[in-house]
Amino acid sequence: MNCLVVIAHPLENSLCKHLASETIEHLKLQGYNLTIKDLYAESFNPVLTESERASYYQAPFDRQALKDDIEQLKSAESLVLIFPTWWFGFPAILKGWFDRVWAPGHAYDHASDFGPIKQGLGNLKEMKVVTTLGSPWWVDAFVLRRPVRKILKLALLGACASNCKFKMLSLYESEKLTKEKVDKFIRKIELKF
Repeated sequence: MNCLVVIAHPLENSLCKHLASETIEHLKLQGYNLTIKDLYAESFNPVLTESERASYYQAPFDRQALKDDIEQLKSAESLVLIFPTWWFGFPAILKGWFDRVWAPGHAYDHASDFGPIKQGLGNLKEMKVVTTLGSPWWVDAFVLRRPVRKILKLALLGACASNCKFKMLSLYESEKLTKEKVDKFIRKIELKF
Protein backbone atom coordinates (compact mmCIF):
# COMPACT_ATOMS: atom_id res chain seq x y z
CA MET A 1 0.00 0.00 0.00
CA ASN A 2 1.32 3.45 -0.93
CA CYS A 3 1.65 5.44 2.29
CA LEU A 4 2.30 9.15 2.65
CA VAL A 5 3.73 10.06 6.07
CA VAL A 6 3.41 13.77 6.88
CA ILE A 7 5.45 15.06 9.83
CA ALA A 8 4.97 18.54 11.29
CA HIS A 9 7.39 19.46 14.07
CA PRO A 10 10.23 21.99 13.81
CA LEU A 11 12.64 20.36 16.29
CA GLU A 12 14.74 17.35 15.30
CA ASN A 13 15.12 16.20 18.91
CA SER A 14 11.38 16.41 19.67
CA LEU A 15 9.11 13.70 20.97
CA CYS A 16 7.12 13.92 17.71
CA LYS A 17 10.22 13.22 15.62
CA HIS A 18 11.02 10.24 17.86
CA LEU A 19 7.47 8.92 17.46
CA ALA A 20 7.70 9.54 13.71
CA SER A 21 10.90 7.53 13.47
CA GLU A 22 9.40 4.62 15.40
CA THR A 23 6.17 4.75 13.38
CA ILE A 24 8.06 4.79 10.07
CA GLU A 25 10.14 1.76 11.08
CA HIS A 26 6.97 -0.09 12.06
CA LEU A 27 5.23 0.77 8.78
CA LYS A 28 8.25 -0.45 6.82
CA LEU A 29 8.05 -3.79 8.64
CA GLN A 30 4.34 -3.94 7.73
CA GLY A 31 5.27 -3.67 4.04
CA TYR A 32 4.05 -0.15 3.29
CA ASN A 33 5.61 1.69 0.35
CA LEU A 34 6.50 4.95 2.14
CA THR A 35 6.85 8.53 1.01
CA ILE A 36 8.06 10.73 3.88
CA LYS A 37 7.07 14.41 3.87
CA ASP A 38 8.63 16.42 6.69
CA LEU A 39 6.98 19.81 6.26
CA TYR A 40 9.55 21.75 8.28
CA ALA A 41 12.57 20.01 6.75
CA GLU A 42 11.18 20.79 3.28
CA SER A 43 10.38 24.39 4.28
CA PHE A 44 6.82 23.89 3.07
CA ASN A 45 5.13 27.26 2.65
CA PRO A 46 1.75 27.05 4.44
CA VAL A 47 0.45 30.35 3.07
CA LEU A 48 -2.36 29.98 0.56
CA THR A 49 -1.47 32.36 -2.27
CA GLU A 50 -3.80 34.91 -3.79
CA SER A 51 -3.88 33.07 -7.13
CA GLU A 52 -4.54 29.72 -5.42
CA ARG A 53 -7.47 31.11 -3.46
CA ALA A 54 -8.85 32.98 -6.46
CA SER A 55 -8.82 29.73 -8.44
CA TYR A 56 -10.84 27.81 -5.80
CA TYR A 57 -14.02 28.49 -7.81
CA GLN A 58 -12.42 28.71 -11.24
CA ALA A 59 -11.29 25.62 -13.09
CA PRO A 60 -8.60 24.56 -12.81
CA PHE A 61 -7.10 25.15 -9.36
CA ASP A 62 -3.71 26.91 -9.59
CA ARG A 63 -1.51 23.96 -8.64
CA GLN A 64 1.67 25.32 -10.19
CA ALA A 65 3.62 25.45 -6.92
CA LEU A 66 2.00 22.30 -5.50
CA LYS A 67 2.10 19.75 -8.31
CA ASP A 68 4.30 17.22 -6.46
CA ASP A 69 2.42 17.65 -3.16
CA ILE A 70 -0.95 17.10 -4.81
CA GLU A 71 0.32 14.03 -6.68
CA GLN A 72 1.65 12.58 -3.41
CA LEU A 73 -1.77 12.96 -1.81
CA LYS A 74 -3.65 11.61 -4.82
CA SER A 75 -1.44 8.52 -5.06
CA ALA A 76 -1.59 7.72 -1.33
CA GLU A 77 -3.74 4.83 -0.19
CA SER A 78 -2.67 5.38 3.40
CA LEU A 79 -2.00 8.75 5.04
CA VAL A 80 -0.14 8.98 8.34
CA LEU A 81 -0.02 12.34 10.13
CA ILE A 82 2.42 12.93 12.99
CA PHE A 83 2.29 16.30 14.74
CA PRO A 84 1.95 18.07 18.07
CA THR A 85 -1.43 19.48 19.02
CA TRP A 86 -0.85 23.12 19.93
CA TRP A 87 -3.65 25.18 21.48
CA PHE A 88 -5.96 22.26 20.65
CA GLY A 89 -5.28 22.71 16.95
CA PHE A 90 -2.81 21.92 14.19
CA PRO A 91 0.62 23.48 13.79
CA ALA A 92 0.20 26.27 11.22
CA ILE A 93 2.40 24.47 8.71
CA LEU A 94 0.11 21.42 8.76
CA LYS A 95 -3.05 23.54 8.54
CA GLY A 96 -1.47 25.27 5.55
CA TRP A 97 -0.76 21.89 3.94
CA PHE A 98 -4.47 21.07 4.24
CA ASP A 99 -5.46 24.50 2.87
CA ARG A 100 -3.12 24.32 -0.12
CA VAL A 101 -2.88 20.61 -1.00
CA TRP A 102 -6.41 19.38 -0.23
CA ALA A 103 -7.52 21.54 -3.12
CA PRO A 104 -10.58 21.72 -5.39
CA GLY A 105 -10.28 19.57 -8.47
CA HIS A 106 -8.03 17.20 -6.56
CA ALA A 107 -9.21 16.39 -3.02
CA TYR A 108 -12.78 17.42 -3.83
CA ASP A 109 -14.94 19.19 -6.39
CA HIS A 110 -17.41 21.99 -5.82
CA ALA A 111 -21.02 21.21 -6.70
CA SER A 112 -22.30 23.31 -9.59
CA ASP A 113 -25.03 24.73 -7.34
CA PHE A 114 -22.60 25.36 -4.43
CA GLY A 115 -24.23 22.54 -2.49
CA PRO A 116 -22.22 19.81 -0.74
CA ILE A 117 -18.81 19.25 -2.25
CA LYS A 118 -18.02 16.02 -4.10
CA GLN A 119 -15.33 13.74 -2.75
CA GLY A 120 -12.12 13.40 -4.73
CA LEU A 121 -9.84 11.17 -2.67
CA GLY A 122 -11.30 7.74 -3.40
CA ASN A 123 -7.71 6.49 -3.42
CA LEU A 124 -7.38 7.10 0.33
CA LYS A 125 -8.25 3.92 2.25
CA GLU A 126 -6.90 4.81 5.70
CA MET A 127 -5.71 7.73 7.78
CA LYS A 128 -3.62 7.13 10.87
CA VAL A 129 -2.75 9.94 13.25
CA VAL A 130 -0.17 10.29 16.02
CA THR A 131 -0.30 13.48 18.04
CA THR A 132 1.08 14.76 21.32
CA LEU A 133 -0.66 17.11 23.73
CA GLY A 134 0.53 18.83 26.88
CA SER A 135 -2.92 18.62 28.42
CA PRO A 136 -4.48 15.68 30.24
CA TRP A 137 -6.84 13.47 28.22
CA TRP A 138 -9.96 14.71 29.97
CA VAL A 139 -9.39 18.34 28.91
CA ASP A 140 -9.22 17.28 25.26
CA ALA A 141 -12.18 14.89 25.58
CA PHE A 142 -14.60 16.66 27.90
CA VAL A 143 -13.72 20.36 27.86
CA LEU A 144 -12.75 20.84 24.20
CA ARG A 145 -14.54 17.75 22.82
CA ARG A 146 -11.58 16.57 20.69
CA PRO A 147 -11.47 19.36 18.08
CA VAL A 148 -8.52 17.95 16.10
CA ARG A 149 -10.17 14.54 15.80
CA LYS A 150 -13.43 16.13 14.64
CA ILE A 151 -11.74 18.20 11.95
CA LEU A 152 -9.75 15.26 10.60
CA LYS A 153 -12.51 12.66 10.69
CA LEU A 154 -15.64 14.68 10.03
CA ALA A 155 -14.47 17.68 8.03
CA LEU A 156 -11.50 16.52 5.94
CA LEU A 157 -12.29 12.84 5.51
CA GLY A 158 -16.05 13.38 5.64
CA ALA A 159 -15.81 15.81 2.74
CA CYS A 160 -13.01 14.24 0.71
CA ALA A 161 -12.77 10.50 1.53
CA SER A 162 -15.66 9.25 3.64
CA ASN A 163 -14.86 5.56 3.02
CA CYS A 164 -11.42 6.04 4.57
CA LYS A 165 -10.74 4.20 7.84
CA PHE A 166 -9.57 6.48 10.64
CA LYS A 167 -7.36 5.77 13.67
CA MET A 168 -5.96 8.42 15.99
CA LEU A 169 -3.57 7.93 18.88
CA SER A 170 -2.99 10.85 21.26
CA LEU A 171 -0.16 11.00 23.79
CA TYR A 172 -1.29 13.27 26.62
CA GLU A 173 0.69 15.23 29.22
CA SER A 174 3.69 15.03 26.93
CA GLU A 175 5.84 17.43 28.96
CA LYS A 176 6.05 15.06 31.91
CA LEU A 177 6.42 11.65 30.34
CA THR A 178 8.80 8.94 31.47
CA LYS A 179 10.70 6.68 29.08
CA GLU A 180 8.41 3.86 30.16
CA LYS A 181 5.29 5.81 29.15
CA VAL A 182 6.78 6.73 25.77
CA ASP A 183 7.78 3.10 25.16
CA LYS A 184 4.27 1.98 26.10
CA PHE A 185 2.79 4.46 23.60
CA ILE A 186 5.14 3.18 20.88
CA ARG A 187 3.93 -0.36 21.58
CA LYS A 188 0.38 0.98 21.18
CA ILE A 189 1.31 2.42 17.78
CA GLU A 190 2.75 -0.96 16.75
CA LEU A 191 -0.37 -2.74 17.93
CA LYS A 192 -2.93 -0.38 16.35
CA PHE A 193 -1.08 0.51 13.14
